[in-house]
Amino acid sequence: MNYEQAMEYIHAVQWAGHKPGLTRTRTLLAALGDPHKQLRFVHVAGTNGKGSTAAMMASCLQAAGYRVGLYTSPFINRFNERIQINGVQIPDEELVKLVEQVKPAADAMEDVPTEFEIITALGMLYFAQQKCEIVVLEVGLGGTLDSTNVIDAPECAVITALGMDHVKELGPTLADIAAAKAGIIKEGCPVVSYGGVPEADIVIRRVCAEKHAELTEVDFSRLKYEGGSLDAVEFDFDGLTDVHLPLISSYQPRNAALAITALRVMRTHGWNIPENAIRTGLETVSWPGRFELLRHAPAFLLDGSHNAHGMRATVQSLRDRFPGQKFVFLVSIMADKDVDQMLSLLAPLAVRFVTVAAHTPRAMPAETLAEHIRAYGCRAEAAASIEAGVARAVELGGEGPVCALGTLYFSGDVRKAFAELVKG
Repeated sequence: MNYEQAMEYIHAVQWAGHKPGLTRTRTLLAALGDPHKQLRFVHVAGTNGKGSTAAMMASCLQAAGYRVGLYTSPFINRFNERIQINGVQIPDEELVKLVEQVKPAADAMEDVPTEFEIITALGMLYFAQQKCEIVVLEVGLGGTLDSTNVIDAPECAVITALGMDHVKELGPTLADIAAAKAGIIKEGCPVVSYGGVPEADIVIRRVCAEKHAELTEVDFSRLKYEGGSLDAVEFDFDGLTDVHLPLISSYQPRNAALAITALRVMRTHGWNIPENAIRTGLETVSWPGRFELLRHAPAFLLDGSHNAHGMRATVQSLRDRFPGQKFVFLVSIMADKDVDQMLSLLAPLAVRFVTVAAHTPRAMPAETLAEHIRAYGCRAEAAASIEAGVARAVELGGEGPVCALGTLYFSGDVRKAFAELVKG
């Protein structure tokens, strides 16, 4: 098997017709010798900020001298980003070897595992084989029934900012969504929650009490930040002063405060994580595709906001970093998202829009999206491809800023097209 064949195999199994649940993942891992039982975890769930918080924690734990696995989704440029050790993506040849190990076990199952379940098994196997001391594990969707939730009690369960997303799968209210995320809370494990949403906080507090899990909610009154530049955001949090965080959106200091709180909680449970390792980890963290500046002047930004909750935070960051400026937006949005709410947030900042469709069946067709935008009285044109869309957005932007956003699924293609255009 080569890399392309391995990828084909992983992507062949879709969700359709599969009942949610942990049975398939448990059966598959059991056939592989239960590699997850050899590992210790930080488990991260939430609506927005999961990936950023996980990347920050992994970076800090690495700076503290641990061998750290990081499991995230989706990927931006290459699949291998989803499974990393100490910041290094899994090599192609290792991935092929793992697929060759997992495939016979998966094929032998009566109820075949889904794509995400197979990827979870690949990650667990790799992290165990490579003797990771701690794995930062990002939930795919929800918590309770997510395949990452096969693990025993984690070293810390972290719940990031909660908002309305995936309501079809998780339920129509914030309390339902919080209950799904709180599914990662296990008997007696420390829990750190971003908090701030009363309806959700009640649920998380209740589950912690039921599970005898010690809960810490982030004290944002201890967070001070002045703003920042296009290179770093500077902030102080609870005794850690003048941290220069290279993730430049206005919401990242809050994610950093969550990561710091969680790392300090882990320290009280015996993990050796000095304050200087937390500082180093935060100041050297890399997390592409989240309010990332691909070019300074004229500015070209790539952002992963893909729901109204995330879009609100991005719009605030655009106002903070580019005061008084208007943008050409290059957008692709999944048809199952709250498209109109997302567009109503962007419209006041827009000069005009260029729409494209990301390479996934869930993407809204570019022309349909352009029609939605015109309903807001904004000018919008559909591009035939992501490459054409990037070129057109840059042309329309002239000397002004351009921002590509709406889904993480087109980030890799936008980055590649922009690099080609600039080079060309």
